[in-house]
Amino acid sequence: MLSFKGMRFPIDVILVCVRWYVAYPLSYRHLEEMMEERGVSVDHSSINRWAIRFLPLIEKMAHKYKRRIGASWRMDETYIKVKGVWKYLYRAVDKQGKTVDFRPMLNFKLFRSAGSMLAGIELMHMIRKGQFALDGADAVSFADQFSALAGMVRPV
Repeated sequence: MLSFKGMRFPIDVILVCVRWYVAYPLSYRHLEEMMEERGVSVDHSSINRWAIRFLPLIEKMAHKYKRRIGASWRMDETYIKVKGVWKYLYRAVDKQGKTVDFRPMLNFKLFRSAGSMLAGIELMHMIRKGQFALDGADAVSFADQFSALAGMVRPV
């Protein structure tokens, strides 16, 4: 379970900001505005720190629920746009096209930041593709699956 000890904001606010950042093409400043519209005053730099801190932990917790992959896999090279510039992303995929692993090749200031962001983005893609063996995953939303993988049970 994730440790939110010492956090100024409730767990739900943190997870919603982090999930929205990796699930949709939003900037930290867009999220800051969206949360302000909902009555939560949070700075964009706080959302960035939450993403860097919690996405690797959530990805690590989600790894135990990931479905097994086949013995055969291949390397896939794709492009993603970062700050208006196209960059390489290398990932290993199995026969069905499910992601096994990935390596970022970006111009982030820190490789850790790039890895954290891409781990979260890839996690949301895997949730959408149904690549996790969660009980009742078909009956719950992507947001609830993300919360479950983070060790949180969302209130109904």
